[in-house]
This record gives sequence, C-alpha cells and structure tokens, in this order.
Amino acid sequence: MNEERANFGSKIGAILATAGSAVGLGNVWRFPYMTGENGGAAFILIYIGCVLLLGIPCMISEFIIGRHGASNTARAYSKLSNGTPWKYVGFMGVLTGFLITGYYAVVSGWCLQYVYASSVGQLKGDPSYVTAYFKTFMQSPVRPVVWTIVILAVTHFVIIRGVRGGIERASKLLMPTLFILLLVIVVSSCFLPGAERGMAFLLKPDFTKIDSGVFLGALGQSFYSLSIAMGCICTFASYFSRQTNLLNTAVQVSVVDTMVAVLAGLMIFPAAFSVGINPDSGPSLIFITLPNVFNHAFSSMPIVGWLVALMFYALLSLAALTSLISLHEVSTAFFHEELHVSRRRGALLVTVSTCVIGAFCSLSLGPMDSLQLGGKSLFDLFDFVTGQIMLPVGGFLTCLFMGWYVPKKLIKDEFTNGGTVSAAFYGVYLFAIRFVCPVCIAAIFLHQFGII
Repeated sequence: MNEERANFGSKIGAILATAGSAVGLGNVWRFPYMTGENGGAAFILIYIGCVLLLGIPCMISEFIIGRHGASNTARAYSKLSNGTPWKYVGFMGVLTGFLITGYYAVVSGWCLQYVYASSVGQLKGDPSYVTAYFKTFMQSPVRPVVWTIVILAVTHFVIIRGVRGGIERASKLLMPTLFILLLVIVVSSCFLPGAERGMAFLLKPDFTKIDSGVFLGALGQSFYSLSIAMGCICTFASYFSRQTNLLNTAVQVSVVDTMVAVLAGLMIFPAAFSVGINPDSGPSLIFITLPNVFNHAFSSMPIVGWLVALMFYALLSLAALTSLISLHEVSTAFFHEELHVSRRRGALLVTVSTCVIGAFCSLSLGPMDSLQLGGKSLFDLFDFVTGQIMLPVGGFLTCLFMGWYVPKKLIKDEFTNGGTVSAAFYGVYLFAIRFVCPVCIAAIFLHQFGII
C-alpha cells in the first residue's frame, strides 16, 4: 500500500495511547487479587523488579520491530525476518490479540453491567444477594451478550476515526479521567475506619511470604499487565515518529502502568480490611466481594457508598476500554493492510467477528455451559490458550528473534534513533533480551505446567 503511514500527533499522545494499551483489567482487577494472594508489599517489590528486568526490555523490542516495520505486527516481523519462519511470530501476535479481544470484551461487558446496576441501586443487599445477583446475570442468555456487543461497538466507534482522531484523542480523554477516578476512590478508601491495616498490608513487605511461586507469579503478572506479545505494543509503535525515544517511552509507560496497579491496591485493600474482608479473595474480588465491601464500608453514608461504587465500575469500564481499543487496532491494522480494504471495512470485520466470539464465550459461562473442551468452558479455554501458552511463547520467540537473529547494527540504530540518543543502556538492553528475558519467560511457562 502506498498511502502515507499515520502517526501519533504528539509525544504525550503516543505515551497515553501506549499506556492505555497496557493499563486495563490486568492492573485494576488481576494485580490486586494477585497481590492479596501473594503476601502484599513483598509481591509488589518483586513485581517492580520484574517490570525492570523483563517488561521494559521486551517492550523496547516490540517498539523496535513496530517502528522499523512501520506496518501491522505481522508485516513488521516479516520485514525483519527476510522470509524466514521468524515471520510467523508476528502472525501469532496478531492472532493472539484477535482472540483476546473476543473474550476480553465479555469481562469488559460485565463492567458496563455493573455501572448500570450501581447507578440504579441493584447491588444493595446482603452478601448472599450480591452473590446471587452475579450468578443470575451470568445465567442470562441475553444481558451479558448485549453488554459485550455494546463495549465492542464503542471500541469500533473509536477505531474507525483513525490514529489521531480516534485512538490518540480517546486516550487523551480516557487516561486522565481514569487517573482522576482512581485517585478519588483511593482517598475515599484510605479514610475509612481501620483502613491503615490495608495500607500496611500493601506497603510493608513481609518477606516470609516469598517463595518460588511468588517470583513466578510476579513475572507472569508483569508480562500480562504490560500487554507483551499481544501485538498491541508493536502495532502502536508503528505509529511512533522517528524522533520518539524508545527507552524513555518504555520507562514512562511502565511507570504509568505500575502506578495504576499500586493505586488499584490502595483503592481496594484499605476498604477490604476496613470491613474484615480477606485480601486473597481471588478473581471474584471485583464482582462479588467488592460490592459487599462498598455496602458495609459506607453503610453510615449510603449516598457516598453508591457514588464510590458507581465510580469504581466506571473506572473498570474505562480501563477495559483502553485495552480493547489497542487490541482491536492490532487486527484492524492487519486486515486493513493485508487485505487491502479500507480502515472502516477492516474495523467492521474485526468488530463483527469478535462479537460472535464474545457471544459464544459469554454463553459458555451460562446457558450454553455445554460449550466445553478438555473440561474448560469456551471462555476459559480462550483465556488459557492465549494467556498461558500464546503470550509466553510469543514473548520468548520475540526475545530470541531480537537477541540472536536481527542484526545488532539495526537494533542499535533504532535504540539510539540513528545515533541521536544516548546508547548508555544499549548493552544492558541487549544482554537482557538475549539471556535474562528468555530464561525468565521459559521459567514462567514451565512452572505453570508443574515442570519446575
């Protein structure tokens, strides 16, 4: 295609859009319950170390591939692979992002349902009522599917407006709004009676809790949270200008991503400890445990409790939307450029197909629970295959590709913007991507199957 490649219009737009691709339910939902299950502050310190050790080098690698290729993820890898089988790593990244879009939209739709339920006061009641509410909602053959389609339609609306008019503009609006909501809820949570115990759990490390599982859990969370190997980072980097400092951008995105994750912990744990809720409630933390927390914590101020719950689920929806936009863009860019169709038609193809995937994944958790393979629902199967197989394998292969195949001269030229940016950390980056990152990713992959 001979048309000019779109670019982000500003430095802050590039950072916010890329940060938005990383910030999602992995930060606001998965990170707090992972922290709760793995001892609190000690887990956070290890997680930050993993971001520095694994996340930033992997992100820079995808930045280099994306910006140098200046095209969708599959074509970017193909350009650097010179026709070798390494090109299929890019295709796997696109497929991974596409499959994640379908089932991720289901959970994103639940967030919208809870925004509505909070706004009309449907989440008021005792713990058994809140638990029954979630189960009844999941068993509905219509409502979860409708909300899945709604959030994909909103994502489609942003994507068809292009890089600057859609993705960058939405990121400049959504990311500051997300931060404001997050800070308001953090302040509300930290002023609850007994909240200091939750803050201590989050901020005072207990190193007696640390074992190999905590290290590997932190490695896996850093990978999940930063959206490595989903095609998002590589695709967004293709819209970077030649002047974008890749190291600085990777550090800035990682800082924003980690800040959101830690603030999410400060939002949840003080409120949970205030009402005596166990911090290791697991994945049910958001949709079953937290409504009870809000009901109890603000029982003397029901209006405040209603407002905090509404803001919390609005925050979740915004976090989900920023990630969905980036995931959708991975496939949209691929179809647009490889099928030589208009951007609108490519986006429509992605939206319709992911709506179908999302609908079946949603129904497999309720009225069509017979949709199973290997004892897993269709939703759980998509989650397992993408999150625990395709992501680590894709990240591992990318490290090998960049560390051992791509010419070092090309890597250094991209890392230093043609010699105009300091190369002080180039050697550190190259060592990490050749030796440290592959070993860490392999350890995550093997551990989850009980091999190590």
